Amino acid sequence: MSVEQAPADGELATRAGAATMSPTRAKTVRFALILGGLTAFGPLAVDMYLPALPAMATDLASSDSALQLTLAAFVVGMGVGQLVAGPLSDAFGRRTPLLVGVVVFALASVLCAIAPSAELLIGARVVQALGASAGVVIARAAVRDLFSGIAMARFFSALMLVTGLAPILAPVLGGQILNWTSWRGIFAVLTGFGVLLLVVTAFALPESLPAHARRPARPSAVLRTYAGLLGDRVFVGYALACGLTFAAMFTYISGSSFVLQGAYELSPQQYSLVFAAGGLGLVIVGQLNGWLVGRFPQRSLLLSGLLLGVSSSSVLLLAASANLGLGALLPPLLLTISSLGMIMPNATSLALADHPHNAGAASALLGVLQFLIGGLVATPLAGIGGGTSAVPMAAIMAGFGLLGLLSFAVLARPTAAAPVPAA
Repeated sequence: MSVEQAPADGELATRAGAATMSPTRAKTVRFALILGGLTAFGPLAVDMYLPALPAMATDLASSDSALQLTLAAFVVGMGVGQLVAGPLSDAFGRRTPLLVGVVVFALASVLCAIAPSAELLIGARVVQALGASAGVVIARAAVRDLFSGIAMARFFSALMLVTGLAPILAPVLGGQILNWTSWRGIFAVLTGFGVLLLVVTAFALPESLPAHARRPARPSAVLRTYAGLLGDRVFVGYALACGLTFAAMFTYISGSSFVLQGAYELSPQQYSLVFAAGGLGLVIVGQLNGWLVGRFPQRSLLLSGLLLGVSSSSVLLLAASANLGLGALLPPLLLTISSLGMIMPNATSLALADHPHNAGAASALLGVLQFLIGGLVATPLAGIGGGTSAVPMAAIMAGFGLLGLLSFAVLARPTAAAPVPAA
């Protein structure tokens, strides 16, 4: 059983034996919007309340580090949830686990809105993340069901346009909500978003995995699948390139609110605009990557993105160490974030390309590495410097970027038996 090579113009292809679809451009756009909305669960649930973190610490009588744990809890929940949702979607199809996950997300968002303490908020965030994880992992797997080759990379780049709007709009929306209500209103908006996605998914997203292509969900079979993926050196190399560079991004997400509003005295609204600028850069680079795919080898594009991230984060560290001010800090900071627009689509596409039969599990491992490295390593490290200096944040971002580049260079080398195609 294999996946047909999707044509460069973006036509959809299903697994062998299933009917090939030739949707209209409008249907393709609809899929991109729905799948993009599902992958936006993570960025929205993380980024929308960033401007409110200092106010939340005061309202809940908690420390900054305790509020940063609400970020870490969400990220860990996303990682664990994907390990479960991915194989379940391989066994039962994409729709049922997805709909259950969206319901859990919406209900947990209500719990976050009414949480009376930081401890209960952390618990509610874990549950919220478990629901969100289904949307993120199953959306990636559905893309692998429907696309292959260059078309898959282009579709992932197109998703960057949709999901890139989430980090642009989320902190801006969060800052505006704070003008009218408290941080609890932000979680009320997330509840509404979950309900909206539930309705749209239920009525407009078809099943992408035919019954004959599904795999058993027995624990032993799932463990063997994960063991096989972790034994694939090239897959692990691409997955670590994704996960480590995402950890650099999450260092910025979890630390920049305190650094830019503390050390550089930005207001919540000003901070949200800076954050939006980084998201806009990510979208622009993602769309540039979609145009370049097919014209240059994907590995070359991925390497270019990794080099851009390492070089810009190194300049960021130098600017922060020399205390050159916000004007010198922002350009390399925004370039570092923008580089993910070239790294993530190519690394994800290359990692999933050789695993059409267990796309859910492969997508889950990609997500686990992204969110667990970000939650268990990046977030605690980002809290070391507090809000007094940008140096710790910059150093951690540069370190993760360098590790991502090394993972690609050392592990993702193509084998002699399976050379990487030119595009």
